[in-house]
Formats: sequence, structure tokens, C-alpha cells
Amino acid sequence: MHLKFFIFIFVFSFLMSEGCDDDPLIEENETETHIQPPYKVDTLLTGLSNPWGMVFLPDGSFLFTERRGTLFYMESVTASPVAVQGVPQVASVGQGGLMDVQIHPNFETEPWVYITYSVSLPGGYTTRLGRGYWEGNRFSRFEVLFTALPVLNTSVHFGSRIVFDEEGHVYCGIGERGRPQMAQDISNHMGTVVRMKLDGSPADENPFANNPEAAPHVYAYGIRNPQGMAVHPETKEIWLHEHGPQGGDEVNLIKPGLNYGWAVVSHGVNYNGTPVGSGQSTAPGFTDPLHHWTPSIAPCGMAFYTGNIFPEWKNSIFTGALAGQHLNQLVFNGYELVSEKRHLQGFARFRAMTSGPDGYLYFLTESPGLLCRLKPDL
Repeated sequence: MHLKFFIFIFVFSFLMSEGCDDDPLIEENETETHIQPPYKVDTLLTGLSNPWGMVFLPDGSFLFTERRGTLFYMESVTASPVAVQGVPQVASVGQGGLMDVQIHPNFETEPWVYITYSVSLPGGYTTRLGRGYWEGNRFSRFEVLFTALPVLNTSVHFGSRIVFDEEGHVYCGIGERGRPQMAQDISNHMGTVVRMKLDGSPADENPFANNPEAAPHVYAYGIRNPQGMAVHPETKEIWLHEHGPQGGDEVNLIKPGLNYGWAVVSHGVNYNGTPVGSGQSTAPGFTDPLHHWTPSIAPCGMAFYTGNIFPEWKNSIFTGALAGQHLNQLVFNGYELVSEKRHLQGFARFRAMTSGPDGYLYFLTESPGLLCRLKPDL
């Protein structure tokens, strides 16, 4: 009797934390290809605790985050990690904590490191974007650039990833915090992509800048929980993926002012099996995804491969799969999906990936917590 009780408590606790969104039930999708790899996995670090984001610095050194609140610096990808000092305190609760890390587009002259993280404020928790001035492998000072409002007493769907465009803007994806109806209300930041200047002030040309009822940072909305965002290396367009509920994970092309439909239309259903919103997968006034995963794979992390080590992968999109436990590869011709492949099926829960300056594909996983790269299997 006691054993059954403790098993129940363990499963319930897991589902009520990250598992309810990151681990929807999945089934094998027979239309996707399971391939024999042309590579081998080179494991660089083990024993990591929920690693989440990573970025290379121009000199080849490396930063990565752990969700519990630590930012690590590595002089090279084979060096021992060192905790960075000056990082703000985070609220490591539920799906929140220290999440993405990216660097200023002109890092060599303006050495700012940008991070997203969840914080505890009166009324609950929310997502923040901030930046630290990189000096001597530490933050000599830190600035809060943006705080998503309102603050909500829930520990799910914080987002979030960071990208930059070539016009001097930084973008950040914000989850709807488990409040679906808020994603259709542009007076708040829940369920949006926000765009701002590099110092955090709203971009003057944001699509709702002249709407007095809109939050000035909002760039696009109707998004559930974005955990992958990347800039196309050729077109410079912003691609994003988001978690659906049970089914309906989406890949979207992010454009100013567009409504991506959550929670009115969806290819998924609620966790209790009831329809989402209208019960339709598309409707006038909403932007359809370029691709969706149904059943869900629970995508996390997103990168275009830009190296020359695997030329056949050039400009492929790589995303992680948490529930699916694989590295997902999407090949598009323009906006049309050409193929989808699953690599390393069952290897781990994939959190983040990036195309390294050495041409290898790097990734972070949890369960187990690893930093790895793919190298040719010569």
C-alpha cells in the first residue's frame, strides 16, 4: 500500500511540473524516416543538470546554461566548465529557471551576453530578458531589459529563446503561462514574440506601436509555448516552433502583427481529449504553421545547420525532441517541407543545438545531462 502511494506521488509530481507539457504521450509516426547515421557522437561533458541554452563566442570559447540558474564558461569545448559570476538570481520553479543565452551581434566591440530567465515577483513568476557585460569571463554589470507582464502565479510555459536581426533588434519568445486566452490579447505579453532594440526599449516600427491598447513590445501573438527560434542563414527570416497541447506542435514563420491561432485553432487537443477553442485546425485571420507534429514530439531548441562537415545537411533545421527523445531534422524547399528525419532515437531528451564554428553540430540533452557534438564517422 505504501509503495503504491509513493509511486503515485512521484508520477503526479512529474506530470504537474514539466512533464505535462514537455512529455505528451506520443506514438511512432511511420511516415518519418529512421536513418543509419553518417556520424558518431562525441560526448564532451556528462552529469549536467537540465542544460538549456548555449552559444559560441567569437574566439571559439563557449557558454551554456543550466536551468537551476548557473551560466557556465568553457575556454574551449574540451575545457572544464567554470561558473560565470554576476548572473542574476533566477526562480528555478516548474518549467522556469535560467533558459537561453546568446551574444550581442557585435560582441567583439560590444561584449554583451543576453539571457532569458524566470523570476519571482509579487504575485508569482514571469520571464525576463537581461544582459551582462562580459569582462574577464564574468558579468561586470547586469541590466534587466524586459519583463513579461502580467506576473502570474503559475510555473509553466515561460518560453523562451533569443534571436537577433540585422537591423539592431532582439526578439524573445514568451509562453502563455498556461493561460490560453491571454495569447489572443495583445495588451499583455503572454503567448507572444516580442521585439525590442538591443537596449530593451520597444522597436519604433513594431506592428502595434500606434495601438494604445497594445503592449508596445509585441511583434506576433497567438503562440502557446515557444522553445525554439532561429534565423534562416540566407533569407534572414525568423523561424519558431512551439509546443502544442496533445498534438499540434508547430513550426511557424514569424512575421510582424500575425496571429498564430492559439488557443482558437490547433492541430492538437486538450490533455483531457476535448477540442481546443473552435475545434478547428485553421480559420480565417490566423496564420497556419509550415509544419506540425501530431502526435507531439515536444520540440525544444532550434538551429539551422551552416557548416561544411555535413554538406548534405546545409540549411537543414535541427530541433530537439523532449518527449520524442530524438534529434529532429527538417528539410524545406522554401516554405515546403521536403523531408523529416529522426536521429539518435531514444538517446535522451534534447534541449538545445547549434551549428558550431568548426562545422560540427552541437547539442545539449537531459536524462542524461550531456554536451555532445556530431562528427563524421570516418
